Amino acid sequence: MRLIPSCSMYINPYLHYYNKKLKKVRPDYYKQTTGLTGLFVDDSPHRTLSTLYGRILRSLQQVPESAAYRKYTEPLVKQRLILVESEPDPQKLEERIGMGQLEEVIEQAEYELRTCRAIIDSKAWEPLVEQPPKGQWNWPIA
Repeated sequence: MRLIPSCSMYINPYLHYYNKKLKKVRPDYYKQTTGLTGLFVDDSPHRTLSTLYGRILRSLQQVPESAAYRKYTEPLVKQRLILVESEPDPQKLEERIGMGQLEEVIEQAEYELRTCRAIIDSKAWEPLVEQPPKGQWNWPIA
């Protein structure tokens, strides 16, 4: 039985995550804060988004083309990557993507990458091991 927690206050993954993101923003950058608690300004959003979208696209290559997740995710990520590459101004890019601040879009891309990797690990596209109970997929539940 383990009495010591696996995540003590000295080895906290959340602190490590936020300390990595917490850095000084260039004084000439167009904004110094996002105005959202815990969401820090990224003064190089194009590089960050390009990297994340590239990782997502490479991860999606491991998912079969017939899988619904890949069919719907891949075109969206490719479209956003084209927007990132074609629009050098961060303010205009925020408007063109239309999903809030670029830092929010970066966070969404990080979550999407995690989701993609989880789907690959679980092999969600494979058939079920056993048949589901009758009526399990019916909606609404009657």
